[in-house]
Amino acid sequence: MEIEITSQNFNEIISQGKPVLVDFWATWCGPCKRLGPIIEEIAAEYDGKAIVGKCDIEENDDLTEKFGIMNVPTVVLLKDGKEVDRVVGLAMKNVYQEKLNALI
Repeated sequence: MEIEITSQNFNEIISQGKPVLVDFWATWCGPCKRLGPIIEEIAAEYDGKAIVGKCDIEENDDLTEKFGIMNVPTVVLLKDGKEVDRVVGLAMKNVYQEKLNALI
């Protein structure tokens, strides 16, 4: 299952040494709702290999600002605590898988 990424747990999550996929989303965003089940599936498939989580932009505005999130959904991929890739807008599941596979 995907985890909730917040301003409070962000540093702890990125310091675990695994690739991190963060889905920046909002409750009012239609495409975000369609991406939700895809993120859940990816979280289950990559359990133990990567950290997959969701970050509500309205509850974590400091992270939203830090990553320059202008549109949702935006999926940011991190390795060693640094952004290495991102997908803006809704994409097919295989796009996220390929980007995550490149980090494992």
